[in-house]
Amino acid sequence: MLNPKAALIEVMAAVQQRGWCDGTGGNFSCVLQRDPLQLWMAPSGVDKGQLQENELILVNGAGTVLEGSGKASAETLMHLAIVQYCNAGAVLHSHSQAGTLLSQWALSKGGLELSNLEMLKGLEGIKSHATSVLLPVLANNQNLAELSAAAAPLLPGAPKGILIAGHGLYAWGENLFQAKRHLEIIEFLLEQKWRQLILEGLGIKP
Repeated sequence: MLNPKAALIEVMAAVQQRGWCDGTGGNFSCVLQRDPLQLWMAPSGVDKGQLQENELILVNGAGTVLEGSGKASAETLMHLAIVQYCNAGAVLHSHSQAGTLLSQWALSKGGLELSNLEMLKGLEGIKSHATSVLLPVLANNQNLAELSAAAAPLLPGAPKGILIAGHGLYAWGENLFQAKRHLEIIEFLLEQKWRQLILEGLGIKP
């Protein structure tokens, strides 16, 4: 069984290989302990597919680096909010093409509806494809304290994910591998949604 640091490295590499965090995009965290809160995280400004265990940073509940030489991303505040309000054990933040595109398209609607797809059952608590979820969408904000505060009331009711317009997806779970599953499921649903919109624009009914 992989230790938490090795497991986080493996998940980040898998996400990078899917093209969901190109360049130095994306950020990823896994809770080490809750009292006091400590998270293993990828440092800011690095290629997440090439990271080594000894390059991870340990961050506390205030976003301060306790261990490691890297810098904590400003997005650490969003990770901490999700851990706090959703009791998440891991948070994965991707920058996929589908997530970036659809987050801009859906911003004025306040959310992105995903419905009637079998893969919805991959989200914790959903038992049937004959359902609909609303993925919240927030306007991007370089002030992460303000962005995290805006996200806070939406997080408990979100379907294990939230979109930031023109930016990407935050997905989470009780543990790292549940978070990975939720990221993969939501990214699949986003791909389906934009393809569906293209077909509808062409006048093609599924």
